[in-house]
Amino acid sequence: MNYPARMNLSARVSSLKASSTVAVMNKAKALKAAGADVLNFSAGEPDFDTPEPAKRAAINAINANLTRYIDTPGDPATRELLARHISTTSNIPGVTKDHVLVTAGVKMALYLTYQTLFDLQPPGQEQEMLLPVPAWVSFSPMARLAGAKVVELPTGPEQDFKITPAQLKSAITPRTRALMLNTPSNPCSTMYSQAELEALAAVVAEAASTIAPEMVVISDELYQNIVFGSVPHFSIGSVPSIAERTITVNGPGKSFAMTGWRLGWVSGSGEFGKQLVAGLSKLQGQSITCVPGFSLAALRSALTECDAELEAMRTAFAARAEVIYAELRKLPGIKLARPVGAFYVFPDISAHLGTHSAKGAKINSAADFASALLDEQQMAVVPGEDFSSLLGHKHIRISFACSLEQIREGCRRLGAFIAGLNRA
Repeated sequence: MNYPARMNLSARVSSLKASSTVAVMNKAKALKAAGADVLNFSAGEPDFDTPEPAKRAAINAINANLTRYIDTPGDPATRELLARHISTTSNIPGVTKDHVLVTAGVKMALYLTYQTLFDLQPPGQEQEMLLPVPAWVSFSPMARLAGAKVVELPTGPEQDFKITPAQLKSAITPRTRALMLNTPSNPCSTMYSQAELEALAAVVAEAASTIAPEMVVISDELYQNIVFGSVPHFSIGSVPSIAERTITVNGPGKSFAMTGWRLGWVSGSGEFGKQLVAGLSKLQGQSITCVPGFSLAALRSALTECDAELEAMRTAFAARAEVIYAELRKLPGIKLARPVGAFYVFPDISAHLGTHSAKGAKINSAADFASALLDEQQMAVVPGEDFSSLLGHKHIRISFACSLEQIREGCRRLGAFIAGLNRA
């Protein structure tokens, strides 16, 4: 047979960047496997184990031979449980099992949602997704894959990385299809208050009645249960004026240390919510078909039997948040917002750009900073570029999903790295 000299992949895949968080995590693991004393602050997953009741539930389900296909959106019992859970914990009205789809992780939930919402349009006529930045690294590429134009709304530590109603209003156009929100935030660990979300909802409601009738809100609330008390969690989908144009995604991965189970859900309310889930179900049926039925036994257990484990993890993260915030504030040239939910900090390291490391590496960006920090102090953090094209080059993300001992040692190493920077 004659084979072509070169096979081309699709342009949309060829243009994708690999996930920076995964890349750093894999490099840190490789160095550690080679014997280096690496402290890994790149992983966005809890360092706890899945609660025992949830694991037992899955094992029992396997032993009961719950290993066949289930309904594409998830089995009725799980969706009914999730509908009640969403109604009671998030106060979102009118959620039934027909408003919920269970899928393989929150990332897949978002991917399916974007593909269901956005239509492909000619260049210059794309539907727009408004994205407050810094934002999780996969929001933007997944939306672009679906045909959206991503419009970044910049924020900074001085405003706790939150957009204002005026900023949102000025960004909405007739092509605006969605506002993407993530609270508590990855990578910033800041949160919008109820009053702030109600003010944003008012802007959306006004725009939907005038220039952007197709506008919806997509709310990623994956870290809903990992909050530290100063800002109570509030779901924007509970605001009556936009409840039926809000899509909420969530899952057990972060709250219940179940990242590897790959479980997440999408929900809406009202007639639009039913239409959304019907569309999502068609797309899921043509892709992964369904999630494993036995894994949903673990999900049901997590939501009904594991409150004590959930609280223990939340309390641990709250203590770690206080320590890392206090330690980082001692370091020169570091600006950061106080973490009030999730398990990250996103310090501004711009004061240290334009320098050289102790071993001579040029530090002109967050990527340079993170690379030299790993090479010279064996401390892995994620550079900020993929979290925002506008301001990410000034930030690094540090995950504090690790022990207090590691946090203190990491801050010591970061301080030593900064102390060694040459500004000549």
